[in-house]
Amino acid sequence: MLVSRGPRPVALTVTACAALLLAGCGSGDEGPAGEATPTQVHLYGSDGNMQNSFAKEFGDQAGLLRGMKGTTPLTRLSEDFKQRLHRIDPKLSDYVYAAESYDAVAITAIAAQLAGTTEPTEIAKHIVGVTNGGERCDSIARCLELARDGVDVAYRGASLTRAGFTDAGEPSTASYATLHFGMDSQLDEGKTEFLGAGDESAASVQKPPAPKRQTPQVVRTSGAPLKLGGLLPRTGDLALAYPPMAAAVKLALKDVNDAGGVLGKDVVWIDGDDGTNPAIAKATVARHVDDGVHVIIGAGGSGISRAVLPDIVRAGVVLFSPSNTDAGLSTVEDKGLYFRTAPSDILQGRALADMILRDGARKIAVVARKDSYGEGLQAHVRAELERAGHGGPDQLKLFTYEPPAGQDAPPVDFTAGAQEIKQFGADAVLVIGYGESARVIQALAAAGMSIDQ
Repeated sequence: MLVSRGPRPVALTVTACAALLLAGCGSGDEGPAGEATPTQVHLYGSDGNMQNSFAKEFGDQAGLLRGMKGTTPLTRLSEDFKQRLHRIDPKLSDYVYAAESYDAVAITAIAAQLAGTTEPTEIAKHIVGVTNGGERCDSIARCLELARDGVDVAYRGASLTRAGFTDAGEPSTASYATLHFGMDSQLDEGKTEFLGAGDESAASVQKPPAPKRQTPQVVRTSGAPLKLGGLLPRTGDLALAYPPMAAAVKLALKDVNDAGGVLGKDVVWIDGDDGTNPAIAKATVARHVDDGVHVIIGAGGSGISRAVLPDIVRAGVVLFSPSNTDAGLSTVEDKGLYFRTAPSDILQGRALADMILRDGARKIAVVARKDSYGEGLQAHVRAELERAGHGGPDQLKLFTYEPPAGQDAPPVDFTAGAQEIKQFGADAVLVIGYGESARVIQALAAAGMSIDQ
């Protein structure tokens, strides 16, 4: 969600046989002529690890990803949008949460222009309204032009294409992509499929405050320039998702300022890292508050946003995440200051369960990092599998692991869990995590399970 840390040391012993599993070596039941047959499993992932940059977490074992499938919130992006992102970052290899990051900045800028002030609580009152009910506009420049004239707008952009936000300040509809790692351990775009989710009728119908037409007096008293602060995962286990998010933020800022800025001045960006770590994120939020930031774009992970929300509420600033998916954040106490362009994991849980069942899985193991994102999505997948009649103890087992507490913490050791999954006889394993979840997949291979390609 790469400024990659590079592969971390693996806290398990990978035997020569495990390293060659994909070539046909393995352990398990005796096959013809007394040869050992590895346990075959279908491997699945979610938005935290279904990215091209994930392969770098494996070092020389990237081949373990071949055949892995999964889902992520992703809109079918135009070639023009992709090209513009590549002009910002020519090394970009993924687009996960790029559209959502672009729209988070766009909606914030338009809301501030409509509010006629940089006061965070006033901006917050306009954010949901920016996406509903007004004159439709499909670009930052056009929306800002209308907003300066005091015209209410309904923004449609890179990720927000069908309907606006709910009263809770999140998308009422979403687009998901089903992704496949090919034989080169990179995502095979030719196999990517898109499906819509959500309900347009869930979009808010509440009227926002009346927009303020830009006048010299409004500009003088507005507090401009608008200051945005970054709280994206530049480092930590979610750093593999950082490049597309960072590129999209830069592109949106360029589009805003090329269109005349907000309230007569260019928007200012103050960078900051969430570190995929609550302590680092809290320190970044504190610095942003001291610097007079009005809206913070982030955090990357749902658990990090949960950790900093009390600080956000005390400071009276806005937190706007492009990538939080924890369903519980829809009802978290936020004093109306928290928003997201990423859809709830309730929708992704359905997409993942459907994908796994369509492949004919009989015994399913769901492994998740132990935080609000991992356990939340795991619970939604479980609920969907149970609803489909696939939740008995002989059909489904759940596992969690503690993610590393920091950059210098020991890596994940999933050796025992991998052995338990093998004994269970799973033919499908879903791994819900970030970059650190590579250790889980390596442990499965070391335990004698072969990924079915």
